[in-house]
Amino acid sequence: MKSVFILEDKAWAGSSLLYKWQKTLGNYIAVAGQDNSVKIFDRHGHIWTELNLPGRCVGMDWDKDGDILAVIAAKSSSIYLWDASVNKISKIESGMRDQMSFILWSKMSPLLAVGTVKGNLLIHNQQTSRKIPVLGKHTKKITCGCWSTQNLLALGSDDNSLSISNAEGDTVRQTTLRGEPAEIFFSVMKTDERSAVGESTLSVSVDKKILMLFSVNDPENRIELTFQRHYGNIVSYRWYGDGYILIGFSHGHFVVISTHIREIGQELYQAHNHKDSLNSVAISTSLNKAASCGDNSIKIHELSDMKDISNVVWLDDETKGLDQLSWTDDGQLLGISTQKGTLHVFLTKLPVLGGSFGTRLAYLTSLLEVTVSNQVEGESPVTIEVEVEPTFIAMGPYHVAVGMNNRAWFYALTEREPGFKKLKDIEYLGTIASMCLNLDYAAALFEGKVQLHMIEGKDQEEKKQMKLFPDDDMKGRILCHALTADFLYYGTDSGNVVCVLVEDWETVSSYSHLVGVRKVFPDINGTRLVFIDDKNSGFLLSPTIATFSCFEIPNFSPTITGVLWDNWHADRGVFVAYDEDKVYTYALHKTTIYGPRVVLVGSTPLLFSQKPLLLHNGELTCQTTSGKTSEVALNSHAFLKQSTSTAAVSAADLANALLLKRFHEAMNLCKSAGSSSDWAELGKACLVHMEVELAIQVFRMSGNVGMVLSLQGIQGIEDMNLLAGHLAMFLGDYNLAQDLYMSSSCPIAALEMRRDLLNWDSALMLAKMLAEDQIPFISKEYAVHLEFIGDYVNALAHYEKGMTQDVKFEEHDEACKAGLARMSIRMGDIRRGAAQAIQHPSRVLKKECGAILETMKQFSEAAQLYEKGQYYDKAASVYIRCKNWAKVGELLPHVSSPKIHLQYAKAKEADGKYKEAAQAYESAKDWDNVIRVLLDHLNNPEDAVRIVRETQSIDGAKMVARFFLRLNDYGSAIHFLVLSQCNDEAFQLAQQHGQMEVYADIIGPEATQEDYQSIALYFEGEKKHLQAGKFFQKCGQYSRALKHFLKCPNTEDNLAVEMAIETVGQAKDPSLTNQLIDYLMGESDGMPKDAKYLFRLYMALQQYREAARTAIIIAREEQSAGNYRNAHDVLFSMYTELQAQKIKIPAEMATNLMILHSYLLVKIHVKRGDHLKGARMLIRVSNNISKFPAHVVPILTSAVIECRRAGLKNSAFSFAAMLMRPEYRNDIDPKYRKKIEAMVRRPDTSELEEETTPCPFCGFQLAQNDLLCISCKNNLPYCIATGRHMLKEDWCVCPHCEFPALYSQFILLLETEEVCPMCSEALSTKQLKKITDCSSYLETEEVDQ
Repeated sequence: MKSVFILEDKAWAGSSLLYKWQKTLGNYIAVAGQDNSVKIFDRHGHIWTELNLPGRCVGMDWDKDGDILAVIAAKSSSIYLWDASVNKISKIESGMRDQMSFILWSKMSPLLAVGTVKGNLLIHNQQTSRKIPVLGKHTKKITCGCWSTQNLLALGSDDNSLSISNAEGDTVRQTTLRGEPAEIFFSVMKTDERSAVGESTLSVSVDKKILMLFSVNDPENRIELTFQRHYGNIVSYRWYGDGYILIGFSHGHFVVISTHIREIGQELYQAHNHKDSLNSVAISTSLNKAASCGDNSIKIHELSDMKDISNVVWLDDETKGLDQLSWTDDGQLLGISTQKGTLHVFLTKLPVLGGSFGTRLAYLTSLLEVTVSNQVEGESPVTIEVEVEPTFIAMGPYHVAVGMNNRAWFYALTEREPGFKKLKDIEYLGTIASMCLNLDYAAALFEGKVQLHMIEGKDQEEKKQMKLFPDDDMKGRILCHALTADFLYYGTDSGNVVCVLVEDWETVSSYSHLVGVRKVFPDINGTRLVFIDDKNSGFLLSPTIATFSCFEIPNFSPTITGVLWDNWHADRGVFVAYDEDKVYTYALHKTTIYGPRVVLVGSTPLLFSQKPLLLHNGELTCQTTSGKTSEVALNSHAFLKQSTSTAAVSAADLANALLLKRFHEAMNLCKSAGSSSDWAELGKACLVHMEVELAIQVFRMSGNVGMVLSLQGIQGIEDMNLLAGHLAMFLGDYNLAQDLYMSSSCPIAALEMRRDLLNWDSALMLAKMLAEDQIPFISKEYAVHLEFIGDYVNALAHYEKGMTQDVKFEEHDEACKAGLARMSIRMGDIRRGAAQAIQHPSRVLKKECGAILETMKQFSEAAQLYEKGQYYDKAASVYIRCKNWAKVGELLPHVSSPKIHLQYAKAKEADGKYKEAAQAYESAKDWDNVIRVLLDHLNNPEDAVRIVRETQSIDGAKMVARFFLRLNDYGSAIHFLVLSQCNDEAFQLAQQHGQMEVYADIIGPEATQEDYQSIALYFEGEKKHLQAGKFFQKCGQYSRALKHFLKCPNTEDNLAVEMAIETVGQAKDPSLTNQLIDYLMGESDGMPKDAKYLFRLYMALQQYREAARTAIIIAREEQSAGNYRNAHDVLFSMYTELQAQKIKIPAEMATNLMILHSYLLVKIHVKRGDHLKGARMLIRVSNNISKFPAHVVPILTSAVIECRRAGLKNSAFSFAAMLMRPEYRNDIDPKYRKKIEAMVRRPDTSELEEETTPCPFCGFQLAQNDLLCISCKNNLPYCIATGRHMLKEDWCVCPHCEFPALYSQFILLLETEEVCPMCSEALSTKQLKKITDCSSYLETEEVDQ
């Protein structure tokens, strides 16, 4: 809010002022102070006139039109009238004796009411000068009053009463009040249904405490509203809107209530607007705003939302406080008087006036101030003080023109301060409706004519440099005009849009429209123009194009008031059209495959009372009522602000970018987060706009190879129609493509396209026009199509047209002949068709014609054609249909179809030719029938049995079973019954004839649980315990199975015990397990069984620790018995099983296995002649000789011999000394006794030093054959090839048992041996792999220490 002026006067100082704005127009303000005068000022604060009165002014009011100001003064019975239109004062005698106190004009008619101190009333009619005095209306001073729209007058008086009178002064109603009335208003109370017409409610503030509402017709039925005490007194109140009241209270509170009967008494809004006091409230309906003043501030609220405080003004120098607020009717100016006698006037609403040229704007910033700015170019704004309040502003590149009525003032913009200079003012021949400027010229529109003249020129020149349009009055009145750098455009009421070249003032072009043209808006160059006609439709015109094309703008709202073209250099074809609350963005697409067109891109809402002035790259600059500009970003250009980081491209943004032809921005959008459909849209738009290069880029990015290749093929075509045709075809708009091709330099492309699309009708029509030599080929293609859809008559005709009789096109002609043959048969000319088919070289044609004849039931001809075409299966099947068996027999060797052989076989069997029938059945792979014929007619069971075994035929097996039954061969019969899945019959047969063992063997794994159970029960009855147990086990009845197994007599192979162990293993039932253990331990019969069965039982039960203990016992027994290999195998298998189950291996087992393995290695090394290794192993075995009780002497003897050979003489001596003990001495082999005795008598204690190698765990050097490290106390893994401890760097494992070995030694060993010494599995050197990282094998937990 801007302060326009402040009024001060010495005579007013220190007193409050009485002031009134001129009604309606608001051009004048009348102010009265304590002196005996009323001063009248214009709206710019200049004093206009002064009324001198005989006493102080006590009241004044303007009439309803603002023409006459009526004033009453103290000490005078006259009424003073000032006529604003002629600036004259007149006087009326009231004829009242007492002092006047109140004056008010009617809202509807020229009636003036004057009240006096003693309660008398005068009604004066200004029109007829009739006066109606009414004495004694009240008994005391009349203080307030109000006229209603029905010309009723309500008056309030100090006698605490209120009267309602009519225009004649007669009292209609009178009512008494509880206190002094103040501020009376007529209004309409808010109700649910529309009440009686007119202002039927009266409101009055009583005693400054109560707000009273009552109906004019029923003043006794009243509503009294009281308010919270801390609000203070009611200072002032106003009605607004649909029955709302705004009330100001003395303590600064500001309250809104509704008078709706349901809401009455509720506060809709309440604010403590001013801290200490509130002096006045005011409402402007035209602005839709409310104001309150108090302390030293003014607050402006929006009526639509009271919480929205749109402005706060502080009057810091007003120390005594504020007084009265008052708005002009149009809401432009707000007056506020103060307690110390000053009057401030603020501008609350400006006329929205402005203009632009290019990117420069001129707009009204105060009543007498115009600002010129250019934000786009970044120029600093220039403020021009003008002499009058303008009604229009025109902007040129370097000039501004403002004016009102028929005068215009011109200003030139300069570089020097203050940035402008006044050039001149010009009077025109009529009131200016609008004005436009360019670099040199001004064009003013007045009274249907446009005057074009130089802006700066000498006077004489100016007479020359001036012209009026139109030259001829016949051409109609001009309604609108516009000026660009080179052209003047104007539109007339007769519908002409005329373009004048400014240089020589000649009319360049004229376009005739059907109805009058109201507004024209050319773009900055003047090459395109939008105009709005009398029907509120919008059109785009391109006067520069030779054809002078004009097309209607789509979706053009009838409320649109103006159009702005985008000034941005790249957006030349973009413009916006705007109305009160929306801006619509349009784009002109000049070059598309559909021709030029205009599209609506989108719309953007405008805030209340904003006027667009300038559009630049999607930024719309608007002027507001407050004299400022605001930027509005168009929704259609929202993609320009889009940050590239967003997750997905909004479809609207992409669509807008494409509609605005911002392809590079659209491409960036797609690159940042485009889906495949977004890329497709972009590509399609590029095709529509004929941007081939760009389209190639887009389709390349989106990976559409086919489209890239197609576009590269048409790149560089200069004929725009041909190019557009290709693009339309790529977009699938084939009719458009054909039209474009036909108007291009290469119309044959249309024919090619129609052929590719298989649109044969169109293709034939085009071929007649463009290429007659193509007709045969198109006819043939068309005929194929017609044949496919069943139109044989036309197909025949087109096949005939397709014949070229040209040797070059022999293949084509043959295809046509084939078509003719097929169509002839279809049309019923069978003889001709068949003859043509037989003559034709093609096999396929014979097949096709045969098929057609077959559907027509012409079997013999069909079969003939099939035979000629070597389709023997088909021919034979058709011959069968016509019962021609002789022909069938001829063709049979060539026939592969089993169906035909089967039909032939049936025919032969019926004739009694069984052998041929059997052969034919066999060819047809109908094995059941072959078997039937072999058994029933040819008595050949051998072949039948062979076929059943080969084919596993169930029905065949049944037939063979029956055959054997007839021969009493029950075993074979049972066998074939089982094959035919007749298990019940087979079982009964087996039962009857005691063949159950045969049945049990045959049934094998295919049987069900029931089958097994029935067999088991049978054997149980026969007391065959082993078999009964076996079948009970199979059907899962483990306890019964175990019972039978344990009943079996002990045989050599002990099969029953093994079956029992297997049963208990499967059953996993502790009671059964204990039962079997008792049996094995000999608890039941006193005969303990072999420990190996206990071992097997534990293995079957997966109780590996018990199994391990048992295994050690078994191994010990085997070892004692001297079966070392068996003991080794038992321990090895147990060792691997425990490893597999990830169970710790008992140390005893590991040690025993190692010693046994060392023993077994001795033989291998001695056999290979490696005596040192053999001797070392023998030393290890001899040191544990107690483990080999059966062979103590032989082992020690061998040790002595091998150590001697290997040069380990000390070891040989020590073992020889052991042999000399009395318990062994006599058992020594006589061959060696002498030598051994000699060795002991003459001891040689020299010994070959054993090599040392590092411990694999800690690296400590120790003897090769030591298996316990004295440094880290670890048991060391040993090599299964040599018995030495392992080395990290020479590690491998047997691939079968995964026991470790020294790689180098194992390779040597495998040169002579073919199996692993540990697991005895076949092994070759190729299977060994050296292991570089052996850490996984060195985990010490493997052995249970």
